[in-house]
Amino acid sequence: MSHINILAIESSCDDTSAAVMRDGILLSNVTAGQAVHEAYGGVVPELASRAHQQNIVPVVDQALRQAGVDKEELSAVAVTLGPGLMGSLLVGVSFAKGLAASLGIPLIEANHLQGHILAHFIREASDEYPVPPYPYLCLLVSGGNSQIVKVSAYNRMEILGQTIDDAAGEAMDKCSKVMGLGYPGGPIIDRLARKGNPEAFQFSKPNIPGLDYSFSGLKTSFLYFLRDQLEKNPAFIEENKEDLAASLEKTVVDILMKKMKKAVKETGICHVALSGGVSANTGLREAFRAQEKAGNWKIYIPKFSYTTDNAAMIAITGYYKYIDGEFCPLEKSAYSRTII
Repeated sequence: MSHINILAIESSCDDTSAAVMRDGILLSNVTAGQAVHEAYGGVVPELASRAHQQNIVPVVDQALRQAGVDKEELSAVAVTLGPGLMGSLLVGVSFAKGLAASLGIPLIEANHLQGHILAHFIREASDEYPVPPYPYLCLLVSGGNSQIVKVSAYNRMEILGQTIDDAAGEAMDKCSKVMGLGYPGGPIIDRLARKGNPEAFQFSKPNIPGLDYSFSGLKTSFLYFLRDQLEKNPAFIEENKEDLAASLEKTVVDILMKKMKKAVKETGICHVALSGGVSANTGLREAFRAQEKAGNWKIYIPKFSYTTDNAAMIAITGYYKYIDGEFCPLEKSAYSRTII
């Protein structure tokens, strides 16, 4: 029986990533980041797409080499079609279409958010990682998205709640920028928060009905609080940055956890997974572990390497779709915005 070899490509934002998966087992996962954006305090779309053009060929070449798979052995090419930055997506999508067409193999489209949710099913050869059973709830938190998703199958997902404005990661990045800490803010806030007092300062928590989120109020309250304090003491941020980071992180985690607890109560589903870039946050992981320790939830937290944008999550999505014969016409376009 011949193997199913999937090459996956992810280029939705500022990471160029390629992965190779054989029969559902990950053989390689290569990612090139883009340091160029740090000077601007955020991703510059034009610079991102240029960097993808430079990175795509070496990254794909390295992924195939590491996997020991020749391009002629590929069964299909899976690629992130969206959502994301259009210029960035087009680099990956155009490359994937060209490669699939030249090899005469199917193209498989992957939704970036669906990929994050399915990251829990990525397997390496030696893995003994627990897999969430269907149905499960997934808290998807990243720089661009904050959603509570009910996952009934790899291709059947329902959004129960989502942010009505800023995403959790976006709020952390913006607050980090206001504090002059640099970009991306999430990891910096995380590192500082470990040394700070989470009860030092209080910030506003929105009262949004249902399971939806809002983080713009927190960002505004943080901004005004800093402005008022700096008028009294120009060195306030420098003297209190660890406590500020810890208090900010606690507020974000509290907002996220309040809705997750509500979702578990309303659905009766206690298998709860965490996905997306913010799932790397120590405070959020600790809050999830506390729920499991209390016997309330059975939790699933991805490896750190699968929290950020990566092609391994696109590969597992592509593998499932390949088995179902769910292929994508070459003329289908990339898209910048969508829901799963």
